[in-house]
Amino acid sequence: MAERPVIRMEGVAKSFPSPDGGSLEALRVGRWEVEAGAQTALTGDSGSGKTTLLHLLAGVILPDRGRVEVLGTDLASLPEAGRDRFRGASVGLVFQSLNLFPHLDAEENLLAAPLLAGRKAPGDAERARSLLARVGLEGRARHRPGQMSLGEQQRVAIARALMNRPPLLLCDEPTGSLDGRRRDEVVALLREMAAENGATLLVVTHDDAVVAAFPSRLAIRDLAGGAAS
Repeated sequence: MAERPVIRMEGVAKSFPSPDGGSLEALRVGRWEVEAGAQTALTGDSGSGKTTLLHLLAGVILPDRGRVEVLGTDLASLPEAGRDRFRGASVGLVFQSLNLFPHLDAEENLLAAPLLAGRKAPGDAERARSLLARVGLEGRARHRPGQMSLGEQQRVAIARALMNRPPLLLCDEPTGSLDGRRRDEVVALLREMAAENGATLLVVTHDDAVVAAFPSRLAIRDLAGGAAS
């Protein structure tokens, strides 16, 4: 029997209120499936729906119509609290806004991930320190976000997304605040860690150098007619 796709979207549409009192369609997906272990760069112009797509896949928002199935779960079938638990346990997220806890230092931000997923384990602190070292922040473990540069904060957010070894990694412009060397290191780390854990990796980016580093590339506009990865 063929393995079930990690992501399956069918007949999906999502709109948001417009300033004139109407609505503006942010995203339309005909049919899209992503197989386990795929590593894909998602591209598109500003306003094309890239972030909306990631938020739908994470269950942060629900579609107006259609079906979004992630890891075999129809996200619309879960209550909001259930989607939060699902996201904490199964999805690693790097938001464009980073969403770090400002009152926690870098290591504590990483340790918050298993706590939120209800997965606290004895080896968590060691893993957090190891991940911070792998993103070049071993000397910044006790610094809070406000004491770090934006690029350093971005690397903390990436390390936190990897903390729970999630089967799905969703990254929204994860290298946007990094220089060329750090960008290449972070992309390599994301791909390496995803492969180590058998995770599926989707990265939204406008950076051609990031796109070129991925074996699979997809323009958001192509989803309206259906695509596979």
